[in-house]
Amino acid sequence: MGYFDERLLASLGVTIDSHGKMPDVVLYYQDKDWLLLVEAVTSHGPVNAKRHEELMRLFEESTIGLVYVTAFPTKQFMGKYLTEIAWETEVWVADAPTHMIHFNGIRFLGPYTSDT
Repeated sequence: MGYFDERLLASLGVTIDSHGKMPDVVLYYQDKDWLLLVEAVTSHGPVNAKRHEELMRLFEESTIGLVYVTAFPTKQFMGKYLTEIAWETEVWVADAPTHMIHFNGIRFLGPYTSDT
C-alpha cells in the first residue's frame, strides 16, 4: 500500500484485515461522508458482482456510505468490460475525467443501503 491512513479508517468504523483484498484506491469524500472504493480495471478487472460482494464484506463494519467505482483508461477500453460491471456501481473514465457513468439503480452516485 502506497499510503494507508489506518487511524482515519478506524474512525469511520473500518478495520482492514491484512489478508483482505483491498481495492486499488480508497478515498474518503468528507463532504458526503462516503468511502469511494475504486478498482483500476487494468489491475484486477472491474467491480463485477463477485468483487462487489467481496468489497461489501471487507467494508461491512463501515459506519458511512460505500460507493463502488471501476476506473478505466478510455471509453474504448471500457467497452471490453461492459457486460461484467455490477449494477449499482459507478464508472470513471480517464479520457473523460469530469464525468461518471452510473450503472442503474434507484439513485445516482451515492452509497446504497439495505433500505434504498
